[in-house]
Amino acid sequence: MTQDEYAEMLSQAKEQFKQGTPLFGKDGAFHRVLEDFLNSALEGEMDSHLYNTKTSTKSNRCNGKMSKEVQTEYGPVEIDTPRDREGSFTPEIIKKRQTILAEGLSDKIISLYATGQSMSDISKFLEENYGTKISKETISNITDKVWPEIKAWRTRSLEEVYPIVWMDAIHYKAHDDTGATTARAIYNVIGVDKEGHKDLLGMYVSHSEGANFWLSVLTDLQNRGVKDILIACVDGLTGFPDAIQSVFPKTDVQLCIVHQIRNSVKYVASKNQKEFLKDLKMVYAAQTKEKAEIELDNLEKKWGKQYPIVIKSWRDKWDNLSHYFDYTEPIRRIMYTTNIVEGYHRQIRKVTKTKGVFPNDDALFKLVYLAYRNIKKKWTQPLRNWGQTAQQFAIKFGDRFQLL
Repeated sequence: MTQDEYAEMLSQAKEQFKQGTPLFGKDGAFHRVLEDFLNSALEGEMDSHLYNTKTSTKSNRCNGKMSKEVQTEYGPVEIDTPRDREGSFTPEIIKKRQTILAEGLSDKIISLYATGQSMSDISKFLEENYGTKISKETISNITDKVWPEIKAWRTRSLEEVYPIVWMDAIHYKAHDDTGATTARAIYNVIGVDKEGHKDLLGMYVSHSEGANFWLSVLTDLQNRGVKDILIACVDGLTGFPDAIQSVFPKTDVQLCIVHQIRNSVKYVASKNQKEFLKDLKMVYAAQTKEKAEIELDNLEKKWGKQYPIVIKSWRDKWDNLSHYFDYTEPIRRIMYTTNIVEGYHRQIRKVTKTKGVFPNDDALFKLVYLAYRNIKKKWTQPLRNWGQTAQQFAIKFGDRFQLL
């Protein structure tokens, strides 16, 4: 850069600084400085390479340059990469075929993607804010950089004991290998550790559920270090009770009361729903299991002829619906419903709601994982009144749940 060019740059920088205009970027005053610095650094690398490869009988030398545009978080710059006659020069500051120079920019792209932004929206944002044009394919490749992190997360070691685990599914559509649109579900397993902190233990993509599927999920948890689950709260997952008995036979399986109520009221005439729900509350809000069973008998006497299927559902599932009566009130409040995992799903849907059909299972898993990564940042506090609840777990389960 000549003295005149330098003086012009300073004048432009002062003016842009006063106006609040970015000094970097395509039209920024310092854009030329960044470009000159990178090109000078490449020339320095080439000089060092030629010196180090020089021998008494053979002398390598420069053989022109190759130009390319490189995207940085300050905008695009024109780079002239030197070449040598032997073709042995491998630049380090800007590698061959590298077109993006900035971890900050990659992190920004991944951050935008994690909020549910489309590839087009991200590309438009980058062009408007950074003066950088990046293709959808490149953006996809950048977001794929999280796969090593995902693989490490999926195989990480878990705690030996979880007092409570919630399991539920969130449903999507994705293209299969033939290009056809198929239903997909991500089954999420959220657990609470001894300190009362919740975490997502695993995500499992499948198009169906059953004993074999749940056996694979529970076996995965076991292989990653889980030795015991005290209570598993689920929403009537097909095949789950049979599967968990073969892996964690001592676990109490509690069906979600809230889901059972919702499913029941679907089959009650609207004119009777208010009265029916009032009578049903006498069952699930009872203080003891014995009192609840008396109220269930009363419910059947009053409504059994009108809604036999509803009453039969409660009878058939009673063993797994009524486990929470065996526990104290603090434990009951967190085990009789899958609200914790449902709350997590509501946050995930805020990110995925704009996605109609995912191109494949990997794209689905990648976005949901990135959304989870953001959500997890807020999971810093233990569950409410966990100190008291944990002591009651210790009294109830003895050697299976030791606090100290």
